[in-house]
Amino acid sequence: MQYPRRFEALPDYAFPRLRALLDHHEPGGPVLHMSIGEPRHDPPAFLADTLAEAMGDFARYPANDGTPALQAEISAWLHRRYGVTIDGSTQILPLNGTREGLFNAAVALCPEDGPVVLTPNPFYQVYAVAALAMGAEPIYVPATRETGFLPDYTALPPEVLDRTAIAYICSPSNPQGAVADRGYWRDLLALAEKHDFRIFADECYSEVYRDTPPTGVMEVAAEMGADPERVVIFHSLSKRSNLPGLRSGFAAGGPKSMARLKQLRAFAGAPLPGPIQAVSARAWADEAHVEASRARYVTKFAAADEILGDVPGYVPPQAGFFLWLPVEDGEAAVLKLWQDTGIRALPGAYLSREVGGENPGAGFMRVALVATEDEVREGLGKLRACLYE
Repeated sequence: MQYPRRFEALPDYAFPRLRALLDHHEPGGPVLHMSIGEPRHDPPAFLADTLAEAMGDFARYPANDGTPALQAEISAWLHRRYGVTIDGSTQILPLNGTREGLFNAAVALCPEDGPVVLTPNPFYQVYAVAALAMGAEPIYVPATRETGFLPDYTALPPEVLDRTAIAYICSPSNPQGAVADRGYWRDLLALAEKHDFRIFADECYSEVYRDTPPTGVMEVAAEMGADPERVVIFHSLSKRSNLPGLRSGFAAGGPKSMARLKQLRAFAGAPLPGPIQAVSARAWADEAHVEASRARYVTKFAAADEILGDVPGYVPPQAGFFLWLPVEDGEAAVLKLWQDTGIRALPGAYLSREVGGENPGAGFMRVALVATEDEVREGLGKLRACLYE
């Protein structure tokens, strides 16, 4: 029996690789999970009442494109957050988590004639899988200290850019916590206009930041008068509202792009269950719980700066909730940390690809600041003593 070859070159996913690296070794202390970006702050308590009130909707098929209430709350949030005005009924599609949208947007919008798909390196692995699924050529563009931990797509050869159909970009970036400013977005939008490609902006960490809200690509596109079909943005309640298990996010973009995503959903997708849509609408409508959660991350940022600030090569993240820590060898450092302290972190190479004999993640490890403030402080102290002293 034959199987498709498009995914044969994929490495194992990051977390099975991590289990293979660590789990046959005993931890050197109480286990502290700092490897996965799963927020551990309590979900908003008020959502329990919303879920209870909507339980009857489990007996009905849900709205494929989202309920009018959910569309309206997402649209209102985008206006409050970015100052943009979009039509919730034609420019928004609720998602079963943004990973679904980041993949299906490529299925719906990537042309068939052997295009290029650009992705940062390191990156969220669904970008590459989406490109390969569509028969596109993924180009892994380094996002390193030299480029401000964001990919410099403007430095690519014109012949590559002319073949480009989609450019994925994550801001705030996972894993480095770098933020695209207005200048970066303007340059990327101008490049996309010149070479006629779409920007898929993964903005899932946009609400976890120190003091200045990260600029969004949609607000810059609106300021520039860019074609609304040029950009698709992706947001989630996982990080913003500490609801990773809800699997709820959205895509927003031009009405023609969204129509194609909705058509794909109608034939091959699954809409969010009705009660989940009700809970999601309530979550997008409230900012108080987001502000309270953000304040806790600011405290953890401060602890990281205090404990690790003098480590050579340490770069304070601007946003998100990961530390991208320099080490000689990511796998060796993560294994030593596990065996000596019981802390689970993630080798940076598991989030990136080798290009030209170099893996830009190999000399790093990713540490998630998702535990409680006391646990993070204690864990970072152990990490420093283990790896940097």
